[in-house]
This record gives sequence, C-alpha cells and structure tokens, in this order.
Amino acid sequence: MPRISRKKKTYPISEVLHSYLQEHARLTTVPITYQDLGRYNNTIPLYDKFNQDTLWVTVLYPQHDMDRIYYALKMIYSILKADGDVSVMEHLYVDRVDLCIYGNTRPFRVRIVNRINDNFDYFYIKHADASRIYGLELEHILSPNRISYLVANQTLIEEHVAGIPGDRFFQDQLHDGVQNLTRLAKEFVKFNERCFVRLLGDMHATNFVIDVTPDFDELHYRIRAIDFDQQSYEGHRTIYMPRYFKQNNPIIQVGLKLMTSESVRQYQTEEHALMATRVRSSRYQIQHLMHTMAHDTLSSPENVAQLKQDLTDFYQSTNFSRCQSMGEIVKTSLEVVLRMSI
Repeated sequence: MPRISRKKKTYPISEVLHSYLQEHARLTTVPITYQDLGRYNNTIPLYDKFNQDTLWVTVLYPQHDMDRIYYALKMIYSILKADGDVSVMEHLYVDRVDLCIYGNTRPFRVRIVNRINDNFDYFYIKHADASRIYGLELEHILSPNRISYLVANQTLIEEHVAGIPGDRFFQDQLHDGVQNLTRLAKEFVKFNERCFVRLLGDMHATNFVIDVTPDFDELHYRIRAIDFDQQSYEGHRTIYMPRYFKQNNPIIQVGLKLMTSESVRQYQTEEHALMATRVRSSRYQIQHLMHTMAHDTLSSPENVAQLKQDLTDFYQSTNFSRCQSMGEIVKTSLEVVLRMSI
C-alpha cells in the first residue's frame, strides 16, 4: 500500500496563484473567515442514521455571536450559489455547523435548509491551501466534473460534491445484485487514469464518492474526488494511482474478475483521449494554470526529485528529468498523454 505523509505541509497562496485566481473569477470577499468559525465554545459529537460516530462534531457558538455568524454563512452561500443574489436567503436558515476533527485541515461543513420544503444543502469552509486549490482547478478543467469554489484571502469555500462515499458503497451496495459491476469497474479504471495523469494523490475509498445515475435501461457511474489536499505533493508515483490502495480492493477485485487486460488498455486510452480533448478546449486557461503551478512551491525538493525519477522510469521518457517543480512535472505528464492521444 502507498505510504502517505502523516502531516502534509500547508502551502499559502502565492502572488502568482492569487493573480491566476483573480483573472479566472475565483476571488471574492466574505463577511466571515475560517478563523472566525473557530470561535465556538462547545461541541457535540455527530452520529449518522445508524448511530455510528462520524468523527465530525457539531460546534456551538455563544448566543450573542450565533445570529451574526449564521447570517454571514447565508451570505456566503448566496455568493457561492447565486453570485451574491441575497434574495435566495429569504427562506434559508443554517441548521448546523460541523467540524471535521480527524483531518489535517479541520474543515467546517455548513448545512443550509430551505424552510419551505425542508430541502437542504451543504458547503465547506476551509483554510486555503495552495495544493488543494490547484487540485480543485485541475479537477474543474481536466475531469468531466465542474467544481464551484471561491477564495477569500486565506479562506477557501467549496460546494458539496454529492455522491455515496466510496467505502460505504463498497460495504453496502457493491454486491447488492442491482449494480452493473462491469460499468463500475470501467469507471474505476478511468478514474485511476484521471488521478495519475494530473497527479492527484491519496484517492482511497473515503476520499471519493460514487455518483449513480439511472438511465432508462441501465445504471451509469461517475467516481468523483472530494479531497484534493494531496495534489502533486508526494514523491512516489503509486500515491497517485488509486488501484494501489487496499481500501479500494473491493472494486479492484471486481475489475480483475470482469475485465481483460485488453479492455483495461482500451478504457485507459479512451480516458487519455477525453483528457486531451479537455486540454485542447481549455488551452489558454490550462497554459496559464501550468505556468502558475510551475512557478509555485508545492512540495519538498526531495519529493520532486523522487517523483520525476519514478515517472522517468515508468514512461521510459527523459522529459521529466528537466523538471524543477511539481508544477513542471504535472505539465510534462499532461504533454506525455497528449502525445499518446494524437
């Protein structure tokens, strides 16, 4: 199993990244920050519907601060979802604010409810980390998924990615007799390629969700990453390949049973071609992102040296030997795939 650094360093937003975010409308101003949400005075453990501890806690604020904080959170939701149109706030209220106590970044999750129909939504407020921002941007451009997020100084605001957590899906639904396991295994192969090519690491079953869409005669699957902290940070290539994580063994075993090596190569080629198409359709933005990323610091020199050697050996290509940063390695990885897809 790949070994992940126990505590990843957080990288601040640099001037070059700030300029990129400003040009591509990712910057905003908000009435409350990540640090403000840390001023709670009590917590309550949060349990799921099966009475299992979620390892999240619901935070409680002093009464004199709560109204101000909840109003500010509704404002942030309107900025994220409606470009600041405050009319959407009329029937909304903040049901609770949760804090993840087991993750490195300790994100806050806000549950927003529409009082008219009890429909609810979530969004997240986190301390801004350059690695995560690059991961979100690469996901938005290179994957079939669109990502809505905003940055305000050192506060990161993210929309909720809907889906069934991978570990829960493997435990409860993988072998329920309803799923199309061949289609699901195919999607995992394509997901593995998306992660490896753009160097998104640590994609074990708790860090992605499975979105199941019923069609008129079949089920379609999309595996979506929900944790981008390990974007191009570690030095070993296996960190960026979900097929090497033991938590993903249930779906890996399904793939070994149902797919041949020829079909796996076919699905890999298909995904490479799709990624190449996405790169070409967003050529100027991806060029700007790669230039920005290449001039930023996202990992240690030791990790950069290790990863470029690993990828040189894997691809049998000397192109990686010239890379001096993680951003340059990502750029070279994309160039290799583009050439393979022509």
